Amino acid sequence: MKENNLKEQNTQDTFIKGSAWMTFGSITSRILGALYIIPWFIWMQPYGNIANALTARSYNIYSIFILISTAGIPGAVAKQVAKYNALNEYGVGRKLFRKGLMLMVALGIVSAIIMYVASPLLASNGSRSDPRQVAVMRSLSYAILIIPILSIMRGYFQGYTDMMPSAVSQFVEQLARVVWMLLTAYVIMQVQHGSFVDAVVQSNLAAAIGAVFGIAILVWFLFSRRHKLNDLVANSNNEIEVSTMGLFGEIIAQAIPFIIIDAGIQLFYLVDQYTFHPMIASLVKVSYNTIETWYALFALNANKLIMIIVSLASAMAVTAIPLLSAAHAKHDFHGISEQIGNTLDLFLFVMIPAAFGMAAISTPIYTIFYGYDKLGSNILYLSSFTAISLGLFTVLMAVLQGLSENGLAIKYLVLGLIIKIIAQYPMVYVFKVYGPLVATNLGMLVIIFLALKHLQVSYNFNSSRTSRRFIGITSFSIIMFLLVLAVEKGLELVLNPVVRWQALLIVAVAVLVGGIFYVFAAIKSELAQKILGDKIVPILRKLHIQA
Repeated sequence: MKENNLKEQNTQDTFIKGSAWMTFGSITSRILGALYIIPWFIWMQPYGNIANALTARSYNIYSIFILISTAGIPGAVAKQVAKYNALNEYGVGRKLFRKGLMLMVALGIVSAIIMYVASPLLASNGSRSDPRQVAVMRSLSYAILIIPILSIMRGYFQGYTDMMPSAVSQFVEQLARVVWMLLTAYVIMQVQHGSFVDAVVQSNLAAAIGAVFGIAILVWFLFSRRHKLNDLVANSNNEIEVSTMGLFGEIIAQAIPFIIIDAGIQLFYLVDQYTFHPMIASLVKVSYNTIETWYALFALNANKLIMIIVSLASAMAVTAIPLLSAAHAKHDFHGISEQIGNTLDLFLFVMIPAAFGMAAISTPIYTIFYGYDKLGSNILYLSSFTAISLGLFTVLMAVLQGLSENGLAIKYLVLGLIIKIIAQYPMVYVFKVYGPLVATNLGMLVIIFLALKHLQVSYNFNSSRTSRRFIGITSFSIIMFLLVLAVEKGLELVLNPVVRWQALLIVAVAVLVGGIFYVFAAIKSELAQKILGDKIVPILRKLHIQA
């Protein structure tokens, strides 16, 4: 019993540590990716929202091509490396990585050529082709040559549950990308007074620049860890022999479901990209650019901000897959059940208050990034709650992948997409610009319900424990939401939320008050200790904070 408890604690500690590193990488890169918008959006005026619409449409296509060019191989490699490592077959894992790297180079070249050539066909928004879109899409094709290599290197480290290299490379990649974007946007728009399309092209080319820096830092990590990795390979059991074709077969068999599932959120976004414009145009008589501006409000403006908190879910998902895969390889069903519970508990503990908090400050935070816009703020408010659905979808799909339930995950995704497509026009008809978000939530909620039910029945994870914690987390989050809202409204009596720097003051004070309340409530109720594990207790004692 004591041994089982120690094992569970070690698994929880590994998960918390891995999640902490991936959260660092995801959050810092997302924050950088959001903060650059403030000067970039100002320099782009009066074309800010149109520039964002061009970027959003291009990135939706680019994201699909990235998934195709990587073919889910980084996730598959992380999962399979974790599996062989758990069996003390580190040599097989290294061979898997090297063969996967060869596949990455080939797929990157093919995918980049296809995207470049097909850009004129893809640069349609459902009503007409936009020549500006072609140039922007083509500028992203260069990144597709490089990012597959970056992705599989991250997958190799993640297979060892070593999340620090991935996290640091994410930060470095994003930093280089943002520096290039801001530098080129300033020179083109403010110094040369050039075309905003040229500035957007350079901003998208920054993805390739960032990827080069990301690869460089991972190469350094590989070099610095070479002795440790070589020792593990040298002391492997060497009882499993897998041929090159066998390894390729394993990679492809695991990769195909990964590409479909990882594309899940992007597929939902593509439905919006190709249906929103014609649907809204049939209901409201406004100009082409007005509809494009509305599209930008939810497809990029709000989405960029909510993806900061959705990235929390992605960080946990990346950490959960190798841990679940290792437990599955050992047929440790008790460990699987415990890991599912830990993953969902930590997700809810972080995501729900983050989403409620962003909803509460949606108006001033939107003003900080894009300037005051009532419609944009309302869309961000609804998008903040949508982030919970997107995040939970990400985590649950990762859990199913880690358990080799790929076929089931794909079935749930297809069903959710069908519901999204069926609901799209009725929701746009009733809710206009808010319709796509409502339709997305409907599709996601069906997937979430089915996945949770399956995990409960098949793996007997402690759903009652998670339900109790969910009730506690949601209760604290609602109180925090009301408190933050009250602070915000109180500050608006003396500060003007329409002015950027005053909106920043409102956000800073409201977030501080809300954060202190939530942390205090979570610690005093011992919710934080239960979810984060025993290692947090000594830290709380040193800070003289006890339940």
